[in-house]
Amino acid sequence: MRSDLFGTNLESATTDRFTLQNPRMLRVALDGDVMARQGAMVAYQGQVDFAYQGSGGFGKFVKKAFTSEGMSLMKVSGKGDVFFADDAMEIHLVNLEGDSLTVNGRNVLAFDSTLTWDIKRVEGASMMAGGVFNTTFTGTGTIAITSHGSPVVLNVDAPTCADIQAAVAWSTSLTTSVRRTAGASALIGRGSGEAFQLVFNGQGFVIVQASEGRIAPPHSH
Repeated sequence: MRSDLFGTNLESATTDRFTLQNPRMLRVALDGDVMARQGAMVAYQGQVDFAYQGSGGFGKFVKKAFTSEGMSLMKVSGKGDVFFADDAMEIHLVNLEGDSLTVNGRNVLAFDSTLTWDIKRVEGASMMAGGVFNTTFTGTGTIAITSHGSPVVLNVDAPTCADIQAAVAWSTSLTTSVRRTAGASALIGRGSGEAFQLVFNGQGFVIVQASEGRIAPPHSH
């Protein structure tokens, strides 16, 4: 049997723990455990168990319920290879080395269980802005984040604004606030949060995806 599938699409032979099988699929060489977005597993080989983790403790559960932060997790344990994906979104690996990173919870795919994390509220954000509760990761380990389309990494050395739904991740060292565009109907973005932007100040970077998020299909009722 012959096909181009058996060339570039064969399983990666690397022994790295976190490997991009391709730009839209993550392979984790599991020997212990890893945390992942619930439902993100697409295939696995070996002896692997999956356990629903909710939001990581009662305090985080309350925050998730209040903020609608997309961080329902599962703990993946065992020995083998596990493949993760999220609606064919692009995947990017970030290695933390005793530092920290803030990520939009909707863009978290998987991360080392050695990392500590917490849901935090963007300072100065009103309830009207919505979507301004994000997740801060700290420690040493790898995070796999997703983006809808290829992102841009902006160097922040002057005040920088990004659509709330388009900001994927940023340096935790940055100070953040929410800016409301004059006039609630200002059509500078898309969706219910179009009049609000995240404002970043300080020294660092912000990762912005090429989309303001996936559009939910209209309800039939």
